[in-house]
Order: sequence, then structure tokens, then C-alpha cells
Amino acid sequence: MNALTPNRGATKIGLLRDLDPVEIGAVLYLRMWCNGPDAQAQVWSDFAQTLGPARGRHALKSLETLCQVITDHARRPVMRHEVTCACLGADEAIFAHFIAASGAGEREEAMMFAMLLVRADFAPLMLAEAEALALALKQIHQIETRHAARPRTLH
Repeated sequence: MNALTPNRGATKIGLLRDLDPVEIGAVLYLRMWCNGPDAQAQVWSDFAQTLGPARGRHALKSLETLCQVITDHARRPVMRHEVTCACLGADEAIFAHFIAASGAGEREEAMMFAMLLVRADFAPLMLAEAEALALALKQIHQIETRHAARPRTLH
């Protein structure tokens, strides 16, 4: 790739709203994590407030490990859109599907997605972390759905 060749990993292939809640969470938290310390603190806050400190810390470690492996061992630079962007980039879609497949127990499918992001020898190392992150994102969605469904009381 040179300066005249765009990185296809950033190519818009859809919209975030077309994904399921776990996939949306995976993309948004990947974007936030890659945005630096302030955004990482917000990720921690979201996880801790929703899941509690212990489960939140475990989810944060899984996300951190995944992002570190992707950063250190990517086949090429992994591209992403801005946190507030409604678009879904190609690399982001791969990450979202990787997390979703891992959470669904579809290990071979998850490995295929992982190998699109990182060198093949590092893909297996990511599976357990992806499964843990998928579980945390499912729990966050369930908790937020329950809270949104509660009727408001008048005081």
C-alpha cells in the first residue's frame, strides 16, 4: 500500500444500526479504546457501572487484550471510523462478527474472522478474550434493556 492506495479496511460497508446489540457494542468499544486514555476511562466507567467492578474489570481486560493483540500483530493497520460515526467500516465489521461468532460458540467461524485481522499464529490466542467480551456485551445489553423497560415512578 502506498499514499495513493486507500486502505480498504476503512471502506464503508454498512451502518452500525444494521448490527445486533453485541456487534454494535464491539464496534463502539473498539473505537473508544483506540481513541486514547480519556475514552478508555469512559469504557471502564461504562463496564463498571453496568456490570459492577469485578465483572467490569474482567470485560475491560478482555477488550484491552484484544486491542493489544490487534495493534501488535495485525496483518495490516486495522482501520476504524470515529466513535460518533454511523458508518460501519470493513475492519470494524470483521471485528464485530468475530466477537459475535465467539460469543455464539462458533469457534471455527470466529477463527476465520480473527485471521482476517491478525497473523494466523495469534488468532487462537484471541478466542477466549472474544468469548468473554461477547458475554459481557450481552449482559450489558440485557441490563440496559431491563432498565429501559422499567416504568418511571412519579414522586
